[in-house]
Amino acid sequence: MNRTVLLVDDDAPVREALTQTLELADMNVIAAGSFVAAKDRINAGFDGVVLSDMRMPGRDGFHLLAYAQAQDPDLPVILLTGEGDIPMAVRAMEAGAFDFMEKPCASAQLLAVTERALKTRGLILENRRLLQIVETGDPAGRMIFGSSDLAESLRAKVRRVAGAAAEVLVTGPYGSGISKVAEVIHLSSARSKGPFVKRAADGLTPIAVAEAVQSATGGSLFLDEVTSLPAQSQLSLIEILESAPDVRLIAGTNRDLQTLVSEGRFHADLYYRIEVMTVRIPSLAERPEDIPTMFRRYVDQAAEQSGITAPEVTPQIVAGLMARDWPGNARALMSAAMRFVMGVADDPVADTELGLAEQMAQVEQSLLRAALRRAGGQASAAALALHVPRKTFYDKLARYGIRPEDFRH
Repeated sequence: MNRTVLLVDDDAPVREALTQTLELADMNVIAAGSFVAAKDRINAGFDGVVLSDMRMPGRDGFHLLAYAQAQDPDLPVILLTGEGDIPMAVRAMEAGAFDFMEKPCASAQLLAVTERALKTRGLILENRRLLQIVETGDPAGRMIFGSSDLAESLRAKVRRVAGAAAEVLVTGPYGSGISKVAEVIHLSSARSKGPFVKRAADGLTPIAVAEAVQSATGGSLFLDEVTSLPAQSQLSLIEILESAPDVRLIAGTNRDLQTLVSEGRFHADLYYRIEVMTVRIPSLAERPEDIPTMFRRYVDQAAEQSGITAPEVTPQIVAGLMARDWPGNARALMSAAMRFVMGVADDPVADTELGLAEQMAQVEQSLLRAALRRAGGQASAAALALHVPRKTFYDKLARYGIRPEDFRH
């Protein structure tokens, strides 16, 4: 979730104090001293919220609110005033303000309202994104969950590969959803109207290979864990593919195929044929910021399939999820979501011995480590990716004893 707050206040000391309060809560503050200085930031694409003083020279808070609603009626605007004016508060709420608060307000109250506004904004933008996906018929956007850079790169790679005609190799750790990504490639391709045939490669005979290819004519054949395909069947598959049938092969594995080739345990000709187009699915450990989004989507799916109302996914639950390693990746997260919806989970998503602060600290550490891992240990790049000031980033590393050099290759 983006944590950007556009703060508008003409009083410099107050603006600085509010900025410090928000930044200490890990919010990214864009400070402006007037409506004129802030208005270029206010548009339908702005993914944060607005926190504005009511009384300002020139254009006041009501003008800012009206302008914001004209740009995006769903953009949360929180108004502040130094005067306890009830009629003004009523007018502001009727005009569509997200909330109206009197200065000076307690930090806890300010942060609670701002957090609620940020959450609301995130849900609005996510719903818009999903609606756009449905309207454009984008299988990759609809079926591959996550909002991280790695998730976006995976969707982009799937779309590119789908548009080609060559065979595809889909790799990833156990439970990462290789079969699902293979299906998305098929649905995103020109063969989407044809059959999508799935077969487990283990024990597949040459005759069964030929039958599977025949069944997939005009579409795609997915061979799950292709490394388990018997040697004779590998030869048969090579011969069938060379005869140029109207079938696209998509092979999947969570093993190191190149090592198996060098050890003589997988046919080199077949390997070089399928590795031309390779899609690698990142593990959850590499993109922990996707865990909340994926879990909520799995919860919604499980609730819909079960015909029951989806339970609330609280911040405590999210913290518990992100504190875990998830070696089973998406498959394990999906199972946890199903148990959570059915009410049979043996506390799979929260550590009750830890308070919220401790759980959130675990979440923060996992995000810091993931950012450093992706940036190859370059702290400045990692801070930029997380949208936090470098000083704040270094302070957090020092607090948790995390060393950037441990992530350099």
